[in-house]
Amino acid sequence: MCGIVGYIGHKQAFPFLIKGLRRLEYRGYDSAGVALINEEGALNVYKTKGKVDNLVSYCEEKDTSGCVGIAHTRWATHGEPSSVNAHPHYSESRNLAIIHNGIIENYADLKERLMAKGVHFQSDTDTEVLVQLVEYIMERKHLDLLTAVQVALYQVIGAYAIAIVDRRQPDQLIAARKQSPLVVGIGDGEFFLGSDASPIVEYTDKVVYLEDGNIAVLQQGADLKVVDILDRKLNPEVQTVDINLGQLEKGGYPHFMLKEIFEQPECLTNCMRGRVNIDADNVVLSSVIDYKQQLVTAQRFIIVACGTSWHAGLIGKQVIEHYCRIPVEVEYASEFRYRNPVINEHDVVIAISQSGETADTLAAVRLARSHGAFVYGICNAIGSSIPRSTDTGCYIHVGPEIGVASTKAFTGQVTVLTMLALALAKERGTIQHDEYLSMVRELHEVPDMIRRVLKLNNRIADLSRTFTYARNFLYLGRGYSYPVALEGALKLKEISYIHAEGYPAAEMKHGPIALIDSDMPVVVVATRNAMYEKVLSNIQEVKARKGKVIAIVSEGDDTISRIADEVIELPVTRHECLEPLLATIPLQLLAYHVAVCKGLDVDQPRNLAKSVTVE
Repeated sequence: MCGIVGYIGHKQAFPFLIKGLRRLEYRGYDSAGVALINEEGALNVYKTKGKVDNLVSYCEEKDTSGCVGIAHTRWATHGEPSSVNAHPHYSESRNLAIIHNGIIENYADLKERLMAKGVHFQSDTDTEVLVQLVEYIMERKHLDLLTAVQVALYQVIGAYAIAIVDRRQPDQLIAARKQSPLVVGIGDGEFFLGSDASPIVEYTDKVVYLEDGNIAVLQQGADLKVVDILDRKLNPEVQTVDINLGQLEKGGYPHFMLKEIFEQPECLTNCMRGRVNIDADNVVLSSVIDYKQQLVTAQRFIIVACGTSWHAGLIGKQVIEHYCRIPVEVEYASEFRYRNPVINEHDVVIAISQSGETADTLAAVRLARSHGAFVYGICNAIGSSIPRSTDTGCYIHVGPEIGVASTKAFTGQVTVLTMLALALAKERGTIQHDEYLSMVRELHEVPDMIRRVLKLNNRIADLSRTFTYARNFLYLGRGYSYPVALEGALKLKEISYIHAEGYPAAEMKHGPIALIDSDMPVVVVATRNAMYEKVLSNIQEVKARKGKVIAIVSEGDDTISRIADEVIELPVTRHECLEPLLATIPLQLLAYHVAVCKGLDVDQPRNLAKSVTVE
């Protein structure tokens, strides 16, 4: 969850570290800190509770000189958010400083052993245990920093991405990873380090994505050295990254979330580029071409995901089952990995993750592969762990998503799942040719339809003011709209801190209807499809109990508009399975504007972080 940045070279490190922390602040913002080795060999550690701006203010009168440094923005796991628990952490002698993303599961045992040896601790974190262990090994066994790190990591159980510096070796920075992402950027006589490539791409496009068990030695005046825990030299692949820096800035929008909502037409066009061929009326996925046998003959699909990606999976289940006639299960990755699931070589496991680093989903991938299943990854972050761990897959290509509440990644995932269903259905012969052509053409039109929905932004902003008072919301939908209701409720919870629940509309009578009164806003996705009359009845049930109804309807609907308190009209689609791509947009905007009206931090909501790299 936390963000790691590092620099070693011939320039001052502090400006890069701070800019890098800002780029990674979506990964955690409970506290932030830097460690710098200056020309006199002093190791200066500065850290504060709160966001990176607090750290910048704290450092204004401090010595921030030095050409080697590490920095960290934290999402708290062990130890409450505080300046003491913030990273970096000193060793007892203050010769070493470390930053860490992940969890050291056996930290308590290690700490007890070190305390018995006379080591004193300042914080409540598992991270400090690691730096104290490294120093203890260095001193007792008279080892250099690299060897001590290798010996220490051999004793560690858990997940980690770490960076460590020693003031006595100011020309060296050591980094290591296991089940937590870490990227090394290679510049001209300098190295950069980041939890992902976003802090690095402004300075170099040459990067190495460290693999599990890799330890990187970043040495001034030397080539990048990568070894494993047993000191075997490795030859990592140097890759070229291409990220538009404009995607990492707000571009005139007040928040990243609003920018990313409005980027969705362009993002989905990019997602479909080269895949949805409107001239040939065809969907082409290289993964389906290259692995046709495994995918077409699969007896079952199992989708594993977390949070918003799980909601996308629920939509994918319906699309794949409808068009491909293959049974599909959707599992929370966090539950799937622990319940001894029945998986075999005839299954295809589809792992969905925006970051490609979600710890539970990555563990589910490894479990599935160990049982012989074919694993298909759907991710956004190129070069991340899940794409490297799967048999094949598909990037959603929606660009970096900085806002913690996922928006364009969700619609990108749904788009990829729809393309996958169409490509497989054609190969399996389970879709009529005319319907296939109609689907391809309308999928191609979705970005333009979303542009029409986005024109409702000002109207949604106005009606949002009416509902900032609410303490609870209910979201209802049926069929393809039920996952949309779940996603809309999640967005509201995430950024406005209003309790919200998504429910199948027909299930309202089995409990939630007891909550409805004049103070309960109820958002109903009620587009004109096969379920329309059923949902209309559910709306009438809500109104009979004085609930306030916000209805998402198809353009031209003159029935629900006479009943609902507020109506938001969507372009009409010929295919019900494409409605989620449109209906999600107003719910994203509703959540956004309610949170703005409440004066909340939309991009960095409390207690949340973007990339969940711990269990």
